[in-house]
Formats: sequence, structure tokens, C-alpha cells
Amino acid sequence: MTQTELTDLDATAQAEMVRSRIISARQLVEAALRRIDEIEPMVNAFRVVTAGQALTDADGIDSLTDAELATLPLAGVPVAIKDDTDVAGQSTMWGSAVDRGVSDNDAEVVRRLRRAGATFIGKTNVPELTLWPWTASERWGVTRNPWNPDRTPGGSSGGSAVAVCTGMVAMALGSDGGGSIRYPAGLTGLVGVKPQRNRVPLGPEHGSAWHGLLVLGPLTRSVRDAALFLDAVATAETSTTFRDAIGNPKPGLRIAMSTNPPPGTHVSLSPARRATIEDAADMLAALGHEVVEVDIDYGLASLWNSTVRLLKGAQHDVSSMPDRERLEARTRAVARLGRLLPARSLRRALERERLIAASINRVFDAADVVLTPLCESPAPRIDTCPTRGAMRSLRAASTSAWLVPWNVTGQPALAVPTGIDADTLPTAVQLAGRIGDEATLLALAAQIETARPFPRWSRP
Repeated sequence: MTQTELTDLDATAQAEMVRSRIISARQLVEAALRRIDEIEPMVNAFRVVTAGQALTDADGIDSLTDAELATLPLAGVPVAIKDDTDVAGQSTMWGSAVDRGVSDNDAEVVRRLRRAGATFIGKTNVPELTLWPWTASERWGVTRNPWNPDRTPGGSSGGSAVAVCTGMVAMALGSDGGGSIRYPAGLTGLVGVKPQRNRVPLGPEHGSAWHGLLVLGPLTRSVRDAALFLDAVATAETSTTFRDAIGNPKPGLRIAMSTNPPPGTHVSLSPARRATIEDAADMLAALGHEVVEVDIDYGLASLWNSTVRLLKGAQHDVSSMPDRERLEARTRAVARLGRLLPARSLRRALERERLIAASINRVFDAADVVLTPLCESPAPRIDTCPTRGAMRSLRAASTSAWLVPWNVTGQPALAVPTGIDADTLPTAVQLAGRIGDEATLLALAAQIETARPFPRWSRP
């Protein structure tokens, strides 16, 4: 099997081949590293590549007995970690020039992936303090969308998305405080899951976690890989697995298609992206589901709620950093905005989450799943992504306005690819679900994948 054939396999297939001794974990890691050597200079997905440690870890997996290997769902699979999460022996730079020192221990989510047999290839680039919907920083440079290098892959998990999209790794960890998994997944043709709040453990390295907005989750090239990842790291509430769920799809779901954005976001859905969601609705109806167009009542306070939590979170995170003067001016400006907000603003925002959630969740009185746009327009050009100015940068985040409310309520949502547009860029939609119901979303996404296989990037 060639290097390209190996790296084109999804994680589920790679792990099965390692468990079956068809290939070794070392061969898999070596193929991933060669792929990185070829592709990384064009896209800048990685902050650091840990080749030596990955090969050592792969050799450890290959030394296991067949019985031991059989217990590893991610046996040998190359995985990238977003550079806001700790990996032992590496710094967590968080997109900054400020070095907070080498991490002594793995974050809990990394420990769980390691126990499942994953091999860690490196840490992926993020914008400073993961604040922006593109991936670029003064210290670590610009990460580019492989589908069109003049476009952004989104953010803040843009490095993770690019690493998976190009086959440099089979799957990657991302974080999502306002669409930061789903948006880059959608812009690069991947599945991106924002799990239910508290489903995947957060570590102290995530600072304030934006006061409940932030969660960790996977970016993958297949739905079954997303389920595999979550089964490895999630805090389970039932005896069934997410992989069980995608094998048992629910027929005749009631799907609420909604294109109205939260009040105050001032987004305008482009004709092409409106066609994307209408096409997805038609596909779901053809699969036997009932699709009804509705307006979701996001409430007048949902945008303010997320903004307060973001700004106060940024204030906390900046205050925790040593050498704060080395942070980008825009980052420090966002923290100043947070300081201008009185403490009672945050208390009120947290208290009002319950009311906002009740308003939004009325849609589930007559629906099992919500279908929304992923974003208002295609991936922005890199040269249009602001390089300075906090307010201009914050306004740019509204392009993914449909994603943020589910961070406010803490409910699961995912991005699922739907095809390729006229500019040969991936298209995607968002599926959102009831509290704790990732299973239904994954099962429905798997049906979409079967009906319309996801686009795959190939090197030009």
C-alpha cells in the first residue's frame, strides 16, 4: 500500500489495519510524517511536529501482543492536538509569543486518546488565545485553506482542520467556544462535532473556558471517525456507544430548517449558501425525514450573553498570562473591553442562560433536529481577514452567527459536508440537537454521508 493510500484512509480503517497487523503503527506514522513534509510548507497547519516521539510511541504500540492491540480502538492512528491543550513535554503556546513553559502532564482528553492507542504527531496552529474565526498570528504565521490557499480555513481550530483535510493526520482535537470546530470543519470539508457541554473533559490550560461556552471535540473525514473519537474520550452516560448510534439511524425524524440568525448579528445569507441549506433539506426529505421551515426564537439577549462571556473570558485569560505586553495589541484590546464590563454583567449572563435555552429549545417541541446554515458566505480570502482592530475582528465573527447559540446553551451541534460549490470550495450545514443527544446528530450525518459521500481534497 502506498503512502497516499495509507494517509487517505480514515482513522477507523487505519486502526483496523494496525490491529490486524496488515501494517505497523510505525509504517502509519512514517507515512503521515512524509505527508507532512510534502504538504505542511504550503498550508502551515502545525505549530510543532513531534516526529521522534511519534515514532517511539508507534514502536511501543507495535510491541504489544495481539490481545493487547485488540483493545485499542485508535491503534496507531496519527492524531494532532490543537495548541490550546496540554501534551506532556510540549509547550501550549495558544497562538502567542508568550511561552508559559513545558507541560508536565497530558490533559485528560489527551490521556484518554493515548489510552485508546493514538499516536500524537504534533500541535496545530491557532489564532492568539483562540479568539478569531481565522487561523493566523503574529508569532506563528498564517494557516491556509488547502482547497484554495488564498482563503482561510477558518478558526480557531483551523490548523487542526487543515491537518485532517490534507491527510497529514487521520483526526484532530479541536475546541469550540463559538463555532471554532464547526466553522473550520465546514470550510475544509470535514465533520466537526461540538459535543454536549461536559461531555469531554476540559483542563486548566483552557483558562476561563469562556464561562461555559468552550468545549472540546473532533475534526474528522468521516462520521464513523467522529463517533470513534468521542467513544474514546467522552464521559459516557449510557452503555451504548456513538458508533452504535450511527449503525442504528432513526427513521422519519422531524427536522426544523431555520435560516433566521440571532437578533443583532446582522448577517445576510448569500444566495449560494441559501441554496446549500435548501439542497440539504431536499436531500433529508428524500431520505424519508419530515423537513419544516421554522424561525427559531433565539431571544433578544442571546448575542449579548455570548459576547459578555467571551469578553470576560478573554479578560481572565489575558490576566493569567506572563509577559502580557508580548500579546498582540488586538488581544489586549479585547481584554480591555472585558474589563469595562462590570462583574454583574457576567453574573446576569450566566443566570439568563436558562431562559435563553428555554426559548431556543421550544423548537424541539415539534422537531428532533435543527438544520441551519453553517455560515453566510464561502471561506473569506486571507487578505480580507483583519490584522488589527478588536472591534473589526469581533464583528467578523458574526459570519457564523448560527453556530454561537448552541455554545450559550451547551447543546450538541455538528458541521456536516454537503458538496462543492462553483468555486470548488466545500459546502456544509449545521445540525443541532436536544440536550445530550449527539447520537441522533451523528446518525443523521452518517445518512447524509451515505447518500452523498463527502468531498475529499487531493493535492493539485
